[in-house]
Amino acid sequence: MTSRPRQAGAALLMAMIVVTLVASLAGAALWQQWRGVEVEAAERARVQSSWILTGALDWGRLILAGDARESGSTPIDHLAEPWAMPLAEARLSTFLAVGESDTDTDRDAFLSGQITDLQSRLNVMNLLVSDSIRAYQSFERLFRELGLRTGELATLRDNLARAAAAMKRGNTGAPADAGDAPLLPRRFDQLAWLGVAPETLETLRPYVTVLPVSNAIVPVNLNTASALVIYAVLPEIDLAGAQRLVAERDRSPFKNTAEVNTLLNLNARDLSWVSVASDYFEIRGRLRLDDVALEEVAVVRRQQTGLRYGSVTLWRETGCCAQVVQ
Repeated sequence: MTSRPRQAGAALLMAMIVVTLVASLAGAALWQQWRGVEVEAAERARVQSSWILTGALDWGRLILAGDARESGSTPIDHLAEPWAMPLAEARLSTFLAVGESDTDTDRDAFLSGQITDLQSRLNVMNLLVSDSIRAYQSFERLFRELGLRTGELATLRDNLARAAAAMKRGNTGAPADAGDAPLLPRRFDQLAWLGVAPETLETLRPYVTVLPVSNAIVPVNLNTASALVIYAVLPEIDLAGAQRLVAERDRSPFKNTAEVNTLLNLNARDLSWVSVASDYFEIRGRLRLDDVALEEVAVVRRQQTGLRYGSVTLWRETGCCAQVVQ
């Protein structure tokens, strides 16, 4: 009589253990399946985003090539041209043909883009050219007008020269004696390697760039540069003269640098530091998918090969995903 309740209790306990084990295995299998679906969806979204942003880069290169063809033998670049007009954020489904449908387009996917003339800024690499004194004076004027310490500019110049010398020794196969020489920067944010403080970098960001040219001057485009950059690069004028020049070019873009000489009575002896056309541009594409944003930045150099115009991509960088704040 006493053994039967014990056997029934043991059977019940065994049944509960079996049910728990089956539920655990089923839960683990379901989690693995869910994880596989999530990984596949994330990979698909990554590949799709990469292709879309590559399309944004191709869009920018196509616009720049078309602009060069239309300019003809006397190229000029100014802020009223198509490349300077930003692509406002647009839903991707609006680019589909009428009547065409896709399940992916039901998601909130938006694309925007912008092309920036990098020759509207001072190139740090100009500090390495033969006439580095003129380049240093331009940066010194900019630093003073922005209220920055010129001591940081001297540190930037010295470290840049050390980095360039170390790279040159490495390229020639000479024994490396770089010591604590920093790496030569290729991008603006990498100027921190040369001892520039983060707050100084943020102040300089709209006015300074890093272009991979160290053996020739990269001139400032007077048709796209701000008044402060023009003031810095032309020692013959003051800030009021630079602002007047910007007002004149907004009414009618300059076709050559001689017009600037005539307009302001500069009698400048050397106008090789300025131009009215540009070769270096930054193409920025931004994809917003639901509540996540992905951004890609590329620097391109526009050039002519025979009768064809094209762009060479110098570097590309894709930003990390970030939550969009509503």
